[in-house]
Formats: sequence, structure tokens, C-alpha cells
Amino acid sequence: MSAPAATAASVSGQPASEFQPYIPAERHDLKELTGSAVVLGSLLGIVFGASSLYLFLKVGMTVSASIPVAVLSITIFRALAKAFGTRRATILENNIVQTAGSAGESIAFGVGAAMPALLLLGYELEWTRVLTVAVFGGVLGILMMIPLRRAFIVKQHGVLPYPEGTACAKVLVVGEQGGSNARTVFTGFGIGFVYQILMQGLKLWSSEWDRAIAGIKGYSKAVVALEPSPALLGVGYIIGPRIASVMIAGGLTTALLLVPLIAYFGDALPEILPPGQQRIAEMSPGAISSQYVRYIGAGAVAMGGILSMLNALPLIVGSLAGSLRDLGGRRSRSAGDVPRTDRDLPLPLVVLGTLMLVAAIALSTLIPTGAVGRFLGAVLIVVFGFLFVTVSSRITGVIGSSSNPISGMTIATLLLTCLIFVVLGWVGTEYHVAALSVAGVVCIASSNGGTTSQDLKTGYLVGATPWKQQVAIIVGALTSAVVMGGTLLLLNNAYTTVTDNPAELPAVRADIDALPQATQTGPDGQTYRVWWVTNPIPGVQPGKYLVDASGQARFLIDPGIGGRLTQTDSGTRIQKFNPPQPRLFATIIDGIMSQKLPWGLVILGAVLAVVMQLCGVSALAYAVGVYLPLATTLPIFVGGLIRGFVDRSRRFTAEESEMSPGTLMSTGLIAGGSLAGIIIALLVVFEGLAQAIDLSRRVGDEVQYLVPALAAFGVLAAALTYVGLTGKRPVAGGPESDEPTEAGPTAPV
Repeated sequence: MSAPAATAASVSGQPASEFQPYIPAERHDLKELTGSAVVLGSLLGIVFGASSLYLFLKVGMTVSASIPVAVLSITIFRALAKAFGTRRATILENNIVQTAGSAGESIAFGVGAAMPALLLLGYELEWTRVLTVAVFGGVLGILMMIPLRRAFIVKQHGVLPYPEGTACAKVLVVGEQGGSNARTVFTGFGIGFVYQILMQGLKLWSSEWDRAIAGIKGYSKAVVALEPSPALLGVGYIIGPRIASVMIAGGLTTALLLVPLIAYFGDALPEILPPGQQRIAEMSPGAISSQYVRYIGAGAVAMGGILSMLNALPLIVGSLAGSLRDLGGRRSRSAGDVPRTDRDLPLPLVVLGTLMLVAAIALSTLIPTGAVGRFLGAVLIVVFGFLFVTVSSRITGVIGSSSNPISGMTIATLLLTCLIFVVLGWVGTEYHVAALSVAGVVCIASSNGGTTSQDLKTGYLVGATPWKQQVAIIVGALTSAVVMGGTLLLLNNAYTTVTDNPAELPAVRADIDALPQATQTGPDGQTYRVWWVTNPIPGVQPGKYLVDASGQARFLIDPGIGGRLTQTDSGTRIQKFNPPQPRLFATIIDGIMSQKLPWGLVILGAVLAVVMQLCGVSALAYAVGVYLPLATTLPIFVGGLIRGFVDRSRRFTAEESEMSPGTLMSTGLIAGGSLAGIIIALLVVFEGLAQAIDLSRRVGDEVQYLVPALAAFGVLAAALTYVGLTGKRPVAGGPESDEPTEAGPTAPV
């Protein structure tokens, strides 16, 4: 018995009462929740989750993994069937793979956004805490979304389009998508991986190109820079020319306006201008950016997140009201009366699981306070978690998960949590960690809740069994959570720099009696006290110092995430990770609870974001551009230009563009380049091996590379353009198929 071919009406705009999925509810003979599907989905989730985490630490954003995971699932299962003569996977198994695999990206976003803020608040980045936050947040987001499925997915069918979930369903229905398009993803992956290894591993060309604009009187310290990265080029192609243009506008504001402006007015100052640690005339452009402009960028990102929430406020209010009405109007039915395509995990089990998670949070050391503080923290997680999972799921239904303002929801959680703590008089250092832990769990829950709703929409269209999808994404979230913590620590430790250079150490002595009792063994084998400086003080830059018994700093331990040093004592260049969200979250927590930050600069950034919003520009995208270096936003802009050129040349519709060869290759570039970056992090740890395979050669005092960086990046950009212009054109609703799937004939959705 073959499934009926789906029609366009069956997945878009048709009322729920008339809707028929691709696989009818009456069919129970197709395999779905199989071990091979769950394992493959979990593995792909780990791969794309790790690459998404690396990407987030680079640029503060991730891209949805559902469609590439679906494409790869179809291709891998077909290849295995051909190689071993086994049966072909069903469409429902491929849907399970993309469901389990999508969890990695959403977990990566929450982990990357919240957890590095611990370093900026003066605490160690512990694997157990990262793992706990990821597990609690990931599972909580799924459990809280399950009761909302009928309200958002079923009853709002034809109203909430879930654009990315619908596109993924089209990929699954059109089984032929796994042919040439999967090869495009694999090609992009291979190119991105090899390119990154040649650039950062073998060092055939420089990993950053920069030129100072000199010779103009009164206009100094302006620098144009570009990081020739395949991942950044791919990000630019995927987000498109408009957002890429807004982001580079922010980068140009920093590099060519704010830094030269500060230099113009500050060069003549005879004294140090706080929060700077030296005279502006003595600062490099990078120092001006890190000690002044970074606070402006943090203020802009905060205001951008708040404005994105305000823009969505009518939708938020409507979502909550509609959810309460739908939940209140549900009627109980016996299990035998419920169609296969409408069976969720039992509600009592969902409630019990949620209560067990809340109890685990209250009893664990995640919130390092007394019993009352742990209980209140657990209550806040439940209240804010359900609120923002609902909001995230509804917004995903309107604009997709890639544009979901999770940062704004996390900012709101932080602000409210910190204000509650201040009102209660809880302003000790342990409550800084408590506030971040609450926000971290809510951040991941909101992100994974939106992803879960998107996956359930895909399953609704293809005719999946909801409870099986829910089991699959829970497994995917748990496996990804374990790996994300280790990946975060690997990247941070690999790029952590230890130096005893007097130029980096403060002359001011620490008050040894006022320091915590924490100790650490230094590179010389001696035991030192740890002095965390989280806010600039006269003569001391923020950072982690090892001090002797007299309070004199002997070593600076500069972390890989949020650190300021750009090279080791041996001269090896290091590119630290500085995503905007962790800095912003640390600024909010420390600012509200201690009032020690340069709020003037933060307010300047907030005003800048408001001005851009009034001009009709996305304040959040612009603010991220202000915070990130121009070297990061420029290759993103190039990728956006290429997509604009390709779409205009081939006259792609918006739907065709989302599944075009250029988009699929860009996904591969991101995954390949990011995973190569994680491997290269190991070379930073083993510095001797890194030097052995270094093919750059020294001439005088400069490193001369064998290949010009701009030429290498130009070849990469040309390859992406060629694939975009010559690749197979997608048919509206998905590529045409000449080969039926096991589940039945394929047809454009």
C-alpha cells in the first residue's frame, strides 16, 4: 500500500480539520523510531552542534541544521542500503534523524551564549556546570513544548507557517533531494575543512588580512581587516545580503568611526581615561576597541535584544492568550480514539518529568546558594522557562528559528532575576552565578523549545508519530549536551594564554587578605593565590592573575573566550573568541548587582541601537556588527553579496533560494570550516607539533606566507559563486523526483 502523493494544499494554508499528511494516520507498517535513525541523528547532531558552537563563539550566531541533516540522512541511508543490500530508510526514519540532529544546534546556541559569561564574572568554567545547564535546559524546553503541540501545530495549521519546518518537510518528501544536493553539502564540507587546515594548520596563508588607513591628518587608528574564513563566508551567504549589509555597517561604525573618534579626542589627554588602562595615545586600535568600544557594543546588543522583544510583544501576548485557551479547551480521549499522528508522550509523564527536573535543579549545586535561594531559582526557571518556551515556539512558527530573538528573552530573564535578587538583598557573589544559571537554563530551554516546535511541524506535515519524535529529540539533546560542554572547555583551554610579561601584569598589588581562598599552581610549579579582576580598576586590567604572598601579580591567565592577548610569549598568533552575548550577560549581572561598570559607554551603545531601529534597520543585527571586529563582518558581507548576485542572476524565488545549491554548499562550508577549527585547537595545545607543520617562512621580522590571503579567499568566493550559478535549480516545493521512496511516490509538497 503506497502513500498518496502530497499536494501543495496539504501542507500550506489548509485548515487543520481538512489536512491530510503525506503518510496517512492509518498507516502503521512503516518503520520510524529505529535504533539506526536515532544513532545517526544523534551523531549528526553532535557534528553540527560542535560546529555551531565554534561558529557561535566566532560570530555570536548559529544557523539551522534541520535541512542539511535531513539531506545527509537521506543520502547516508541510501548509500548504506546500496553498499550492504539492506532496505532503504523510510521517510519517517529520515524525519527521526533530522529531529534528533536538530537538537545539537539549539543546545550549542544556549551553551555558547550563557556559559562563557562565568569567565567574565571571575569564575572557572566547569564542565559539570556546563553539562548540567545544557541537560536541564534542553530537556525542559522539550517537555514544556509537548503540551503546546496541539495548540500551535494542529489548531494553528494554516495560520502559523513554520517556514523552516515546512521547508524541511519538503526536503523529506522529495527523496531525490539526497542525490546531487547532498553531494553539494559534502563538497562544501570538504572544501571548508581542507581550506581551514591549510590556512590555520599548515599556514599557507595568513588567517587575517589588515591594512591601516594612514596619512590623513586627524584620522588615525582606522584599520580595515578581513578574516578569510570559509565558515564566515558561508554564514554571509545563508543570512543574505540585507542582514549581512546591516552587520558590516556596524563593523564599519566601530573600525572607521568610533575607534578613530576616540583616538581623535583622546590622543591629547595627558592622563588615563577610565575604563582604559593606559593613555589613549599609547593604545593600539585593538586596545581602544576592547577597553572602550566593547562596552558600547554591549549596550547596543542589550538594547537590540530588548527592541526585538518589544517588536514581538503583540505576538507574545497573543501566543500566551491563545495557548491558555487551547490548553483549557482540550478534551480527554481514550488512547484507542487518538490517531497515530496525534499521540504525544502522556501528559502525566511530561508533568512528572518536569517536576523531577525542577527538584533536581533545587537539590543540585547549579544554584550555589542556600536552600531558599535554590528553591526560588528553580521556581524562576519554571516560570520564565514556560513563558519563553511558549514565546519561542510561537515566534518560530511565524519567522523561523534562525530569526528567533532568544538573546532578548535571555536578557529579560537576567534583568528580572537580578532585580528580584536585589530586592531580596541577595547581592553576594554566589547570586551572580545563580542569576546566570537561571538565565542559562531558560536560554537553552527557549532555544530548544523553538526547535522542537519546528521539528513537530515537519512531522505533522509528513505524517510522523509525535511521541516518537519527542523521544528522539530528547535523546539528541542529551547526547549533544554531553559533547557541548567538552567542546566549550576544549576551545577555551586551547586558546588560553599564560604569560609573565611585565607589560601585561599590573604594578598594583592585590589585597591578599581580601582575596578568596582559591589557589592554583603556576607554570613554574609554585602555588599562587588567584586574583580575579572583573571590572577595570586604576592600573589593573580585567583578567585572572596569579599573585604571590605579597599580592604581587606573577602570571596572567588569559582565557580563550573573552581574553585580550593575541599572541603567546613565543610570538604564536592566537585569535581569541569574543562573542557579544556572554559579555553582555556578565555586564547586566555585574552592573545591576554591583554598579561598577562604565554605564555611560553602555548607554551610548543603547542610544545607537535605538537610532538604527528608528531608521528601519534591524537594531540587533547592527549591534552585533558593532561588537564584532570588522575582520569578522567583512567576509560575512562578501557572502551576502554573492547570494544577492546569484539570486538576482538566476531569479530565484525566496523558497528556491533557501534550498539552492549555493545555500547547501554554504552549510557545508560552515560545518567543514568549524570542525577543522576545533581540530586546529588541538594544535594550539601541542605547540611543538604546530610549529613542525607550519609551512610559513620567516624573512626578517615578518612572517611571509606562501599564498596571499586575499587570493585564497578570492578562490573560495569564486567557487561558491560558481556552484550557486551553475548548480541544479530547485523546483518550487522541492526538486522534482524520478525515483519513488519506499513510503510511496514522491511529489512536490
